[in-house]
Amino acid sequence: MVHVYNCHPFASQNIVQVDQEPSLICCGGGVLFVVAAGGCKVEVFSLLQDGCPLVCRFSTMGAVRTLRHSAVGDYLVTIEEKNGATYLRAYTNWRCQAEEKSRVGVRLLGHLLRGASPRAGAQMEIIEIPLSERPVALSCCPITGDLLVGCISSLVLFTLRRPNQNNPQHLRNPAPQNLQCPGSNSWFLDFERTVILHFKETKPTQVALCSGYVAVQSELEVLVLKLASSIGPVRTEEPAETHGQGEEDFLLIHRHQELLGDAAEECGVSISVESTSLEEREQHTLSYLLYRRFSPDFFQGCSVEETKLHSLQLHPLVTSQSSGQPVCIFCFFSLPNSGFLYSLGSGVQLISTYQYPEKVIEVVLTDHLLHVITRNALQCFTVRCSAIAARLQDPYIDTMLRACPPPSLDVCALRMQMFIGLRSVSVFGRHVVLLSTADAPAAEEPERTTPRRGLRKWTLSSPKETSSPGPGWNLYVVDMVAPVVLYREMVDYSQRYSEWNPQAQSLRHLLSEAHLLLRSSLLSADEETDKDELEEALRENCAQLGDSFSRGGERLCHLALPYYRMSGLSITEVLERNRPLPNSLQSFGPGFLFYLKHQLLEVPHQSLSPESADEVVDIFSEAEPSELVRVCSSPCMIRVNAARTHEILQRLECTKGVQVPLTVTMAAMMLQLGDITRFTQLMERHGEMQLVYCFIEEPRILLHSGEHSHLRPTALTEQLAASRPGLLVAALVGLLENNKVTLEQLDQLFQVLGRCDTLLVDFWEAELVASSQDTIIQELLFRLASVYIDRLTHPETARTHKSLRSVDDLINSCVHFGTRHPWLAVVSPPSVTHADQLEALHKLQSLLCGLSLPLPLVCPLLDGLSDESLWGFSLQLLCAASRGQHELCIEKLLQRCPQALIAYADHHLTAAHTALWWQKLLPELCGRLRSACDNDILLAALQETLAVVATEKSPAEFLELIPDDGDAAYFLPHLLSCNLRHQLT
Repeated sequence: MVHVYNCHPFASQNIVQVDQEPSLICCGGGVLFVVAAGGCKVEVFSLLQDGCPLVCRFSTMGAVRTLRHSAVGDYLVTIEEKNGATYLRAYTNWRCQAEEKSRVGVRLLGHLLRGASPRAGAQMEIIEIPLSERPVALSCCPITGDLLVGCISSLVLFTLRRPNQNNPQHLRNPAPQNLQCPGSNSWFLDFERTVILHFKETKPTQVALCSGYVAVQSELEVLVLKLASSIGPVRTEEPAETHGQGEEDFLLIHRHQELLGDAAEECGVSISVESTSLEEREQHTLSYLLYRRFSPDFFQGCSVEETKLHSLQLHPLVTSQSSGQPVCIFCFFSLPNSGFLYSLGSGVQLISTYQYPEKVIEVVLTDHLLHVITRNALQCFTVRCSAIAARLQDPYIDTMLRACPPPSLDVCALRMQMFIGLRSVSVFGRHVVLLSTADAPAAEEPERTTPRRGLRKWTLSSPKETSSPGPGWNLYVVDMVAPVVLYREMVDYSQRYSEWNPQAQSLRHLLSEAHLLLRSSLLSADEETDKDELEEALRENCAQLGDSFSRGGERLCHLALPYYRMSGLSITEVLERNRPLPNSLQSFGPGFLFYLKHQLLEVPHQSLSPESADEVVDIFSEAEPSELVRVCSSPCMIRVNAARTHEILQRLECTKGVQVPLTVTMAAMMLQLGDITRFTQLMERHGEMQLVYCFIEEPRILLHSGEHSHLRPTALTEQLAASRPGLLVAALVGLLENNKVTLEQLDQLFQVLGRCDTLLVDFWEAELVASSQDTIIQELLFRLASVYIDRLTHPETARTHKSLRSVDDLINSCVHFGTRHPWLAVVSPPSVTHADQLEALHKLQSLLCGLSLPLPLVCPLLDGLSDESLWGFSLQLLCAASRGQHELCIEKLLQRCPQALIAYADHHLTAAHTALWWQKLLPELCGRLRSACDNDILLAALQETLAVVATEKSPAEFLELIPDDGDAAYFLPHLLSCNLRHQLT
């Protein structure tokens, strides 16, 4: 479906003063090339200067039948005829012919003839390009400047070369506004025949080339290929089906067919690839992208000539941010009554189908519009290129953040400009050049059907030049209006629909068209374009589209959110735009409610005024009462009237019943009013775990998002930190475990709360109990060990409250806290440390006794502690024991705390370490007793050691271990015990 709107895309028109009747025209490089009737002279006119003055003229070597200009290299290529023969020629440095008397160099492709040289000075060069077949069509790649020539049964690709410079950017004319000869900086260009594509049955009528994509068109078929260079043998494509005339006595009429992507390889068109590149190892491969075949409708009285295809184009969309490379490439071709636009980006897809009101002669596709000429009219259609490019460049399109009208949006036709006898059209920038002649057959009736509604005739004001350059023909330059001007007119035009029906589809369609027009202008904006004006217009348009979707039905109401966000409007401004008029039956639309709900919950930086906040509460209490709790917890609602909101929540509670989130929200309102008593009563209605589940379901009750993803505590959080820290810690653990917050965010939150050394440690201990994520566990273990060490070394640090969990609680509920070794109670008795130090010591010892603490990270911290105190001594012993340094531990215990020796040995000297009883401990005890006069502790330790040795050794081995100078009576009981055990076993 094509919508028709009476907008004015044309600004003015001029008549180009041409001396002779033109037969062919072509635009490019800021100029207009005009081939005079007879075809042997080319005149060049400036499109960038008022009045289109003549720039230069030059003669060709034959009668021009086809010409194309390449922006890359600034050359003109022609198909010419002379003496019954057809030639292909390229004209470079044509700007040097301003006086038509400069010398001209002629050379063969790849050769220097007649003294031509890149150092020969400024002169026009004519390059003869020999072909084995007659050329019928031309195309120049707008990205690389390469040349594609369509012949009778083949396509020949020529790569544009410049000596020692293969970068296409170096081939671009550095200053196209300078329309005179570049003087000594003349371009020396050449071409290399790279590859030939041979067709067995297809006869090309038009070809197109763009950045490796090749399109070929016959009378009723279009085939798009991707040509890529590779290393290795060339791939030859064979047909999947026989294609052509089936029986000699019958004409086989193929049915309509469309094949996209890999399916296009089944089209039956046979192509062989012949690589002619000078690079010996470089080969070329083809991949099929698109095939479409049309069947003429003879039953409607149409002949093949009346239904054949025309206007084949491959159009690249190059943006200001794509570094000269196309974001996407589009393919367009047309029948006399309909046109087809395909995207060749990420997958081949049909974007738009254009239905023309009458038979079309020629069509030109640009970034902004599709320019169509019929016999007596110029008309513009909108295009969807920017909709595709926006989605390829911005991954957030079609999300809650940003939106863009879809490529499938129906196209629209803008106002017609009437002419007489149009024959050809060419476009450069905002300049549309038309060639008209009055010699069209007068007997034929115009094919124009009855115009659609809004498709009215439009005649511009008379041009300044009223005299006709010649009888029966004219050459017009029609200037398009600036995109912002056309956008303003579309907006004004849409007001008619808005006044008649604010929810009319035509209103939204026009606004979407305006949006795509602005996007296209921004994507391809050059340095001369006022981007600030375009961006301001785009924000205005987004606001208008937001209004449209906010008041529309529920199917697309969600689009109000991204469009309003793109507009930059505040919540208050959007609220004002959607507020129903007094005495109006209209209420807030679903799109506005969808926007308001998400904006309140996802954009916390906008604080509403008290009046706006109260209005939001009223809106949701009537439209969506179930969302009232979430809305009230938004940081945007911080200035809401707490007393009034509490009354509304109470009425809701009477209707819905007592619910935990509702009760907590009411308690928050009481806290805001300073009523601590009522706040406490409300919070005590429900158990702790019910409250925790409530906070997990709605984290904004406790936490508000700040800048840089930081969290800010609410007043409720600060109150819980002071009065119910256990509930707050449990809630924060629940939020972290449910991935509602991160550990780093909570660290920053506790810093804001100002309780880093108490409540934060309680949270770490509680999270260590609950967490199952290894990375978080290892991080918390190290943090807790560091805090415990700090508390031991700085006992003077004040603490605001007692720890929520004792060491016994942690040992019983957390596998990471191990049971303290028995010998630790002997080494560090409770009487030698302060209460806070003792708690930290026991928790640290419990961590070291567990199996989870990363000792290589923690032991360096402990090694730096002094062992003068017993607690420091115990920690160093723990580290040494964990490393397996039991001999060192025995020596230290003998020196500092022998009473813990047997307890240590009982715990650690087992299994593989049992031999240390008689190899290390027994000799050490005997040696120390010799020098000690009276030491009951060492004697008791020796008795325990002998008991173990007697159990583990045989009598003979036991006798060898007894010192020679010992008292036999002392060792005799243990020897008898050893002997008795040996006899029993």
